Amino acid sequence: MKKTRVGIIGCGGISHFHMNGYKELEAEGRIELVSCCDIDSGKVAAFAEKYGFPRHYTDAAEMMKNEELDCVSVCVWNSAHKDCTITALRGGANVLCEKPMALNAKEAQEMYDEAKKAGKLLQLGFVRRFGEDAEAVQKLVSEGTFGDIYYAKATYLRQNGCPGGWFGDKKFSGGGPLIDLGVHVIDLTRYLAGCPKPVSAYGVTYANLGMHRAESEMGWHVEEGEHPYNVEDLCAAMIRFDNGLTMSIEASFNLNIEGDVGDVQLFGTRAGTSVNTLRVLTTKDGRFITFTPEGEHSFRFGPAFGAEIRGFVDASEGKAPCKAPAEDGVWLMKIIDAIYESARTGVSVEIK
Repeated sequence: MKKTRVGIIGCGGISHFHMNGYKELEAEGRIELVSCCDIDSGKVAAFAEKYGFPRHYTDAAEMMKNEELDCVSVCVWNSAHKDCTITALRGGANVLCEKPMALNAKEAQEMYDEAKKAGKLLQLGFVRRFGEDAEAVQKLVSEGTFGDIYYAKATYLRQNGCPGGWFGDKKFSGGGPLIDLGVHVIDLTRYLAGCPKPVSAYGVTYANLGMHRAESEMGWHVEEGEHPYNVEDLCAAMIRFDNGLTMSIEASFNLNIEGDVGDVQLFGTRAGTSVNTLRVLTTKDGRFITFTPEGEHSFRFGPAFGAEIRGFVDASEGKAPCKAPAEDGVWLMKIIDAIYESARTGVSVEIK
């Protein structure tokens, strides 16, 4: 059986989660690890040795010219997503690009168009879609447990949690917690609600705490350095969809709260739930009742990434549909753009 030939562009933190998934498939004899790439020569050499890549590069275009790759993960900083993804697509590979898709919707659309032109798969790194919690809630949705989902609350709040470095530099990241953290819960909510089309957004952003947040025993500490810190601390928004769903979203790097909070809550005409606990609240025979479905329904980072990588390779081989297609990435970037524009102008922004 011909093995799927795999490469990776970007050898930073998130790439190791991709590699855990690829190593599982390598152990099953399904893939061959061919080459990796990073602009840092020392980092990519160490990465290649750690995971057993026979060749490594510091230029993505050179790698795609020299290698025949079937699947490529793009794990670079946000500002390089577009160029690296298009380079890999033009080089003949299917691509899994980490979230967010790009810096903005215009770049995302260019990537989507390039994938269609090349006839290749472009999957987005919406890892929350691959969690056991998402699978359990989606099953309940498909069974009609919630009825029509008309309101949702999506939160990803950190008390003291900016990763620092390029994450706080808008030139490289495109923004702060909205584009870094909010994408996870916005996409998960939209996915569980059946991927309705967004029609408008109203948002606010605040940059009151910044990189001079008081030190604490927990959390990431941002230091002055190569990258300036010029993104928001907090974003809050309301998003309306064409099926009547309204979603509220809150995302922060730094906020005066007791601890970190992350959840998606769904409210339907028949029932509601928190994805974190999956305690379903409903009524029966004139009484309020709660129940929790049997089976595993937590979100575990490692297994979710493993499922995401397996799903990507399956989809690239035509064995399964893509669970996180590029089109959904474009819509998400349109939502992000609209929220930032609304925060800038102070008015609601239509999404088309």
